[in-house]
Amino acid sequence: MDDKLKIKLSIADRVYPLTVDLSQEEGLRSASKKIDAMIKQFEENYAVRDKQDVLAMCALQFASQVEQKQVDSSIDSKDLERLKKINDLLFDYLEKK
Repeated sequence: MDDKLKIKLSIADRVYPLTVDLSQEEGLRSASKKIDAMIKQFEENYAVRDKQDVLAMCALQFASQVEQKQVDSSIDSKDLERLKKINDLLFDYLEKK
């Protein structure tokens, strides 16, 4: 069996029927709830004309979070590489004494 599951997700007052892997269900349901919570937050805090505007802001928010994590990860790996080089230099220096 393919371990496929038919689910219905509600996002912005619309229902989306999906066929997903069993392993994806929890993540998709969680994402759907986060999107709806973010929609509610945008609607409460900003003058919103329609759902399209709110959905665009949600998409931007989620995409910027992903991008920021990638930027942070890149910075972390660069810092780690520098620290390794410094450690190697110190180790070589101390080894020669």
